[in-house]
Amino acid sequence: MNDKYFLDTNILIYSFDGRVPKKKEKTSALIEKALTAHVGLISVQVIQEFFNVALHKFAHPLSLSDAKNYLDQVLIPLCDIFPSPALVREALDLQQTTGYRFYDAQIIASAISGGCKILYTEDMQQGQNISGLKIVNPFE
Repeated sequence: MNDKYFLDTNILIYSFDGRVPKKKEKTSALIEKALTAHVGLISVQVIQEFFNVALHKFAHPLSLSDAKNYLDQVLIPLCDIFPSPALVREALDLQQTTGYRFYDAQIIASAISGGCKILYTEDMQQGQNISGLKIVNPFE
């Protein structure tokens, strides 16, 4: 199955977390497939959220050099969704219809905008379908 998928921020974060090897292995495989098969994408929001955690909250924060390297090698190649007033409006509409908080609704709107069939995340309702987008927790 090569449906296009969207990676939420927590997927990227777990790929650095050695405390839970199964999660690290699973998320690393999703990122690798996203890059090599060109089936996965992220948004600018995911990049911003990732660096907020990676530079300040990791047990061993990324150096700026490592952060720039990861940006160039992983994040930029996956980033295909950029902020726009239309995306914000769609997120507000989704917040109203789904009950998700704004930033989660914006992730959903980004995934839909990118033509994704799957949103990999640990933070939303497993199996839920929103406008043709299926929410999948890769750890269940």
